[in-house]
Amino acid sequence: MNVSKDEIRSAIRNLCSNFADDYWRKLDEERKYPEEFVLELTRGGWLSMLIPEEYGGLSAGIGEAAVVLEEINRSGCQATPAHAQMYTMGAVLRHGDEEQKKKLLPLIATGKIRLQAFGVTEPQAGSDTTSITTFAELRDGLYRIRGQKIFISRVQHSDLMLLIVRTTAKEKVTRKTDGLTLLLLDLNKEIKEGRIRVRPIRTMINHETNEVFFEDAQVPVENRIGEEGKGFSYLLSGLNVERILIASECIGDGLYFIDKASKYACERAVFGRPIGQNQGVQFPIAKAFMSIKASSLMRDKAASLYDEGAKAAAEANMAKYLASEAAWEAANVAMNTFGGYGLASEVGIERKFRESRLPIVAPISNNLVLSYIGEHILGMPRSF
Repeated sequence: MNVSKDEIRSAIRNLCSNFADDYWRKLDEERKYPEEFVLELTRGGWLSMLIPEEYGGLSAGIGEAAVVLEEINRSGCQATPAHAQMYTMGAVLRHGDEEQKKKLLPLIATGKIRLQAFGVTEPQAGSDTTSITTFAELRDGLYRIRGQKIFISRVQHSDLMLLIVRTTAKEKVTRKTDGLTLLLLDLNKEIKEGRIRVRPIRTMINHETNEVFFEDAQVPVENRIGEEGKGFSYLLSGLNVERILIASECIGDGLYFIDKASKYACERAVFGRPIGQNQGVQFPIAKAFMSIKASSLMRDKAASLYDEGAKAAAEANMAKYLASEAAWEAANVAMNTFGGYGLASEVGIERKFRESRLPIVAPISNNLVLSYIGEHILGMPRSF
């Protein structure tokens, strides 16, 4: 991809200028999906950046993809409804066979097929993926699936779901990470034929979250990704990408709050002076800005390592942790700066405030990041 990061930023800002705050506010109020926004991202090729050119993508690096998501969120838009289309296909790219790649990746690149849904979390397992119980039995060339998933986003706007299931019961494997298999499920077909039920869950953000019930759902064996029973390792291989990109969205949110707060602090006058002249207002904004800039350095380091093919797990985890915490700090600073006006939906702060809370607990809790760093980087005993 022969485009600089500055050119990417400019192009994304230009695209996002057509989707002002009133567009997002209306969607938020009506709990609707930003279809027009996602279509524009797709037409621009921004969601196919990580797909190689030979399969119809832009062959960009994770560093360039990170800039796209950061700039979307900094512009006041929301990347979450579309970001999975950017990275979920990585399971096919890294672990699928050549036939799967040639069949699916060009269609994903153009948006003719949406691979937005990722079925991992279950009600009883939570973050402990090795304890999932959704089970797939292979009979006559079909995996037949029974079980349920929860907090699964974009089911209604995805053609396929990347689904992790057990194909060997946990009590029958030597290692708890064995016996998990990754499948590509045809959502449209299975929902239409009644083998999948979807129950929307209303949350504090417009994230189209669902509980999904699999009632003898079917996946042809040719739609299995990689080897049976090796799905957990395939899942892990994509987590660094996800965490770098989520960190980028957090950085964008944080800069959105800083931009808004610093501008308002200069314009808003109380007691005959701009409130930004008061250290109690100015210093927290400056501190939050430094936190955001520091986390962006860790994000850049993680992206650089990943694009070089080096190990990036520690840096990706730290980037996600630092960026999500920094964004939440900036969100609170912006809310305090705007005061009562920050609570008014027409201002835009309260929508972003709600959205910026999610990355602290998902797609991985920050406590689990601390546990990873403590155990795997600092060599301390496992904390759970």
